[in-house]
Amino acid sequence: MNNISLPTESAKTFSIVIVNYKTPEITKICLDLLRQHIGNQSVPIWVVDNYSADESTEYLRTLNWINLIERSVSEPEPGHIAHGKALDLVLERVETDYLFLLHTDTFIFDKNVFPMMLNKCINNQKIVAVGCVEQLNRGATRTLWRFSSRLFKHHFRHLKISIGLRSREPKPYREVYLKSFCTLWNCKLIKQHNLHFSMDDRVPGYTLQDRMTELGYIVELLSPRKIFSCLDHIQSGTVAAAGGYEKTHRRTKMYNNILKRLNNDDRKV
Repeated sequence: MNNISLPTESAKTFSIVIVNYKTPEITKICLDLLRQHIGNQSVPIWVVDNYSADESTEYLRTLNWINLIERSVSEPEPGHIAHGKALDLVLERVETDYLFLLHTDTFIFDKNVFPMMLNKCINNQKIVAVGCVEQLNRGATRTLWRFSSRLFKHHFRHLKISIGLRSREPKPYREVYLKSFCTLWNCKLIKQHNLHFSMDDRVPGYTLQDRMTELGYIVELLSPRKIFSCLDHIQSGTVAAAGGYEKTHRRTKMYNNILKRLNNDDRKV
């Protein structure tokens, strides 16, 4: 990717939010990389700790260069609900026009991802969000196979239902919702319409995306190839890190392999 400058005045137009829940190792890597790439740009970095009460919380308390919010709840919440409420806490507080959503399992290796996405919004005031609908770069062959198989299942289930056979509800075969591992939102527009990231029991941002597009705003989609040239993302890495999968689950193995590679890279520096 060509080098894209991140001028000081542009840096002040956006903030970054990360939600932490019991992911000490990857939270540290994620924040270390952020500080390395944009630490001298005066970008407000917000971290919400979702009542982790572990070593990751203790680590975050030692960082004087982040804005830390520690959430506490009276009763357990579903993970996506807790995440959405954490995002809304930051949305209420940020004074910048734009807000980058990152996950703790997102590792930025090229700071150009920020101005690249930001410039799309600045150049078109009707764009409310920029991001990717895929959580990893599968490549052309795997992407085509995945799309074809989902398309077949979708229509096959419709056919079974139409002739009176029992079938699961057909799932959409095309991804349409931005994944929040690295997404830029125009929070100025969101606030103008008194909307939030968490408005129901859906994944945070899904209903917001629907509402904003209904109002005539644009969601800019980036190809996996483009966004993953700037970062790595462990699909469901936060769940794997918190022990949400069995040790033999493929996503746990993926998480362990990427973590091992990142730690080896750190030792070489």
